[in-house]
Amino acid sequence: MSTQSATAAASHVVTVAGGVFGPGHLGELTQYLPFELVDDVLEQTRTVQRRLRVLPSRVGVYFVLALAMFPRLGYLRVWGKLAAGLGGLGLASPSEKALRDLRRRLGPAPFKALFEVVAGRWPSRTRRACGSRACAPSRSTG
Repeated sequence: MSTQSATAAASHVVTVAGGVFGPGHLGELTQYLPFELVDDVLEQTRTVQRRLRVLPSRVGVYFVLALAMFPRLGYLRVWGKLAAGLGGLGLASPSEKALRDLRRRLGPAPFKALFEVVAGRWPSRTRRACGSRACAPSRSTG
């Protein structure tokens, strides 16, 4: 009795963002937070830019997340890390004021929504009060 093995090839389609920010994928963050997710959260929170901008809202989300990852660096150095893969594409370097305005334009809503999508919502019954913040559910059995 002969044993045969079958081989199968699998492929999948990878969608990339268009424009100057598409090819560089704005660093490793897009590996964990795909641009489709960020765009969806921006639409849900109504924080998508209203006109075509040099720094779109999607880029702002990744920039603010990068600011949290590098808290001791200034805006321009964080931008440099975020956009390092975009060198040679003719990307203008934004001013610190432009980056600050981008952060303010977004506000907290898309980040709260993004956190809820990624981390999941805790059911309210598992929360217990810890001053003014929510704490992890108690592990005690009695």
